[in-house]
Amino acid sequence: MRLLVDEMYSTEIAVGLRARGVDTVSVHEVSDLGGHPDPEVLRRAARDRRAVVTNNVRDFAPLVEAVGLNGESHYGVVFTDDERFPRTKNGVGRLVLALAAFAAERADDDLMEGCQYLESS
Repeated sequence: MRLLVDEMYSTEIAVGLRARGVDTVSVHEVSDLGGHPDPEVLRRAARDRRAVVTNNVRDFAPLVEAVGLNGESHYGVVFTDDERFPRTKNGVGRLVLALAAFAAERADDDLMEGCQYLESS
């Protein structure tokens, strides 16, 4: 499974995942994507055949529904939350391990057109 880590996360997440063999980029690493609206992030991820990893359930959940109703495709969204995966320096390793395990168990298109909450590792 290929991942695009949303901008609320440190680039360290993508770096850590790549070190574990997971094809991952951060929005911060894509020069023309940082600061862009969520629909553009989801479209870019779809174009690159990546699932989006985000903490932004409030915006992405309705976006996933709208994209489907418009007949567009996407490669999925992995939702996280601050309780299980705090966005702190100490939380980076925990999130990397959980995402690496999650990605290892799935093919690139396993989340296509859907979304899933990431469980703690």
